[in-house]
Amino acid sequence: MTRLTFAEAARRALAEEMRRDPLVWALGEDLVQGGIFGQYKGLAEEFGAERIVSTPISESTIMGAGLGAALCGTRPVVEMRIADFTLCAMDELVSQIAKVRYMFGGQGRAALVVRMPQGMWRNSAAQHSQCLEAWLTHIPGLVVAAPGTPADAAALLKAAIRSDDPVVLLEPKNLWTAEGEVPEEVVPAPFGVARQAARGDALTVVTWSAMVPVVEQAARESGVACDVFDLRSLWPWDEAAVIASARRTGRLLVVHEAVTVSGFGAEIVARVTESVGPLRAVERLGAPRAPVPFSPPLEEAIRITPARVIDAIRRLAGSGG
Repeated sequence: MTRLTFAEAARRALAEEMRRDPLVWALGEDLVQGGIFGQYKGLAEEFGAERIVSTPISESTIMGAGLGAALCGTRPVVEMRIADFTLCAMDELVSQIAKVRYMFGGQGRAALVVRMPQGMWRNSAAQHSQCLEAWLTHIPGLVVAAPGTPADAAALLKAAIRSDDPVVLLEPKNLWTAEGEVPEEVVPAPFGVARQAARGDALTVVTWSAMVPVVEQAARESGVACDVFDLRSLWPWDEAAVIASARRTGRLLVVHEAVTVSGFGAEIVARVTESVGPLRAVERLGAPRAPVPFSPPLEEAIRITPARVIDAIRRLAGSGG
C-alpha cells in the first residue's frame, strides 16, 4: 500500500490506463497545464498533446467531441472541470450519450467517462458547489459512480474507463487533497458493490463521496455500533447489502452532501422500506434546499459535519424501542 492524495491516486490510475490502452485519451479545459486540481499533472509530457487535449471553454463542444470520438472507437475521458459546468452540456449527455446505444440497437456505443468534480470546495459559492447526483441517477443509460477514498478514486476511474457504457464519475472537490492508502496495483472496482466501512447491530448508515470520511469519523466517535456502507456507485447501487443490513438493524440513516429534497437518499429509503417494510427509525441527513453561500460562516452552517452525524446516529439508535 502507498499513501496518496485523492488527486494523485486518480492521476496515476489514468496514466496506467493510458499506458495499457492507446485508445484512452482525455479532453477538457486546461488539461495540458495539469487540470484545476492537479489530477492531470505531468500527463501531457508523457502522452503528448494528441492524448491530453486542452479544449476551448465550451462544455457542449467538449461533451459532443467526446461522444463523436467514442462512436469512432476511442475511449475518451471527458473532463468537465466542475460538475456545475455540465449544465451547459446536458443535451449532449442526457439526450445523446445516455441514449445512443439504445436508440441504435447496440450498433453504436458511447464508451466514455465524464468526470464531474462536485460539491463544496473553498467557498466556491452557489454556481460552483452543486451536487447533481440525483438528477444523473434519474437518467436511463448512465452509470453513476461516486468515490469517497483515494483507493476508490483510482479503482472506479479504471472501471469507468474500461466500461462499454457511459460512466459519470462524481469526484468530491473537497477531498482532492485528502490522503489514504492505495494498493500498489489498483484493480478496477465493480459497480454496484458497496464497501462496508464498519459493522454493528444498532443502526445502518449509508453514505458516499465527500461524506465518507465524515461518516466514518462520526461512527467511530458516536459510541454506537453501526453498519456503515460507502456505496461507491449510485447507479447501480448495492441494494442487497443495504436492505439486508436494514432488515437486521431496523434503523436507517442516509447521509449525503446534496440537498435533502428529492436527493438520492430518498431513493434508498424508498427501496429499503418497500423491501423490508416499516423500520423503527429512518432519517435522511443532507443539505437544506438553499444555494451554497460564499460566506464561510454561512457555508459552514449548511455543511454536514461529524458532530451533526453523531447527533443523528445517537438519536436514531435510541429511538423506536
